[in-house]
Amino acid sequence: MPLVDDIAGLRRILARNRTIAVVGLSANWYRPSFFAAKYLKDHGYRIVPVNPTYTEVLGEPCYPSIAEIPYGVDVVDCFRKPGEMVALAHEAVAKGAKVLWMQLGIRNPEALKIASDAGLDVVWDRCMKIEHARILGGLNWCGVNTGVISSRRAST
Repeated sequence: MPLVDDIAGLRRILARNRTIAVVGLSANWYRPSFFAAKYLKDHGYRIVPVNPTYTEVLGEPCYPSIAEIPYGVDVVDCFRKPGEMVALAHEAVAKGAKVLWMQLGIRNPEALKIASDAGLDVVWDRCMKIEHARILGGLNWCGVNTGVISSRRAST
């Protein structure tokens, strides 16, 4: 699968994938990873924290690595440095994830190739929380220009 960078592809990922391993999720409320994960959890997604520093985040057990999650995940959402993405792409593939999502400011062509070659959708340099709010979360009803033009509500 190629890099997903269009509204239809992002909508498909957000609508069909409900279990998200958030790599680098912080327990500190003021960190972007916490804010994004809390928003997604509040919107019905199952959040799986991945961070060796904690035992629990957002009321969910926290795992030290993707490999140690005892069940499957749909999305590996990465709040880590670009240099760590290759290893995380390998872990996402080994876990059987469907999507490798690299947060804002994160791009790694080698990780893109690894994940794409294994059949994963890949998103980079985007935030799941922002994209959900823009495409599925109703920002357009508040007068925010989301860049999404439609004469009807999107079906999921």
